[in-house]
Amino acid sequence: MISVNIFRCLPPASHENTGSENLELEEDETSLDPAWPHLQIVYELLLRYVVSSETDTKVAKRYIDHTFGLKLLDLFDSEDHREREYLKTILHRIYGKFMVHRPFIRKAINNIFYRFIFETERHSGIGELLEILGSIINGFALPMKEEHKLFLVRALIPLHKPKSISMYHQQLSYCITQFIEKDYKLADIVIRGLLKYWPVTNCQKEILFLGELEEVLEGTQSAEFQRCMVPLFRQIGRCLNSPQFQVAERTFFLWNNDHIVSLIAQNRDVIFPIIFESLEKNIRGHWNQAVHGMTANVRRMFLEMDAELFEECHRQYLEKEARAQELEEQRQLTWKRLEAVAAQTGGEDMVMVN
Repeated sequence: MISVNIFRCLPPASHENTGSENLELEEDETSLDPAWPHLQIVYELLLRYVVSSETDTKVAKRYIDHTFGLKLLDLFDSEDHREREYLKTILHRIYGKFMVHRPFIRKAINNIFYRFIFETERHSGIGELLEILGSIINGFALPMKEEHKLFLVRALIPLHKPKSISMYHQQLSYCITQFIEKDYKLADIVIRGLLKYWPVTNCQKEILFLGELEEVLEGTQSAEFQRCMVPLFRQIGRCLNSPQFQVAERTFFLWNNDHIVSLIAQNRDVIFPIIFESLEKNIRGHWNQAVHGMTANVRRMFLEMDAELFEECHRQYLEKEARAQELEEQRQLTWKRLEAVAAQTGGEDMVMVN
């Protein structure tokens, strides 16, 4: 009875009907299924059956099998958020009650993510699936199985790629930080994954990445930090110089975190030379006054942390600027010589026609 009533072909998504590419719809703008009053009764019945202490799992698993689970997962693409909420609760309860189905459910969710990331980039229920996974990850036993680490690398980290990440970023970030809380040695893998998918032209997405990066660094230990700090602070240096002031501001907020400042201080011999030029460029030419002020504060912090290293970085920066200026002058001189030679040759080759 339940299968007949809830398992159905979902209607085309609203963006497919309108041809719209904007995936970031407000909840009120999503379509609501007119049949929901009927569907809700069926979902409520299924939920009560699954959670009931009187349900015999040995009998129930003959009906709540792999096929049933796959059909439930297909319904997560429903645009009706009320249906997705019921599905989330029911699937989570099934995962908890039917241990025999756990590996299959994880694998099936994996496959949904793969298709979303690498093929369609369209799915309504990614956030709800990630909410389920956040609870599942929290229950992983230690030491963590290799299967779970592969899930992090192959599914969760690539979920940073789609344009619609803002629709599920909060849930994704929670899953990522859960992995690091379980095993801090995964921090290096996560940070390098963030750098791999770092947005180039999408400023709002970049701000999301910076927020997640801070959460990841909060759980990062010194050894893992040292393995990725060079590419990490090259990217941070680029963010400090961003003409989009919100990106630059969010980057400077990293220095408000005591744990991150401690990691920077421990590795200042490597980090200072990487970002010193970015700070100097901001002081000399950033258009936003708030960014100017934050740059000056971080610069002062570096000076107080290690004045000798600061002066050495400043000296190297001035030398680099002088070399660049000299090369520019030589380039300009070379062009002037070429122009003079071209003008002289052109004059000699001119032929007067009567």
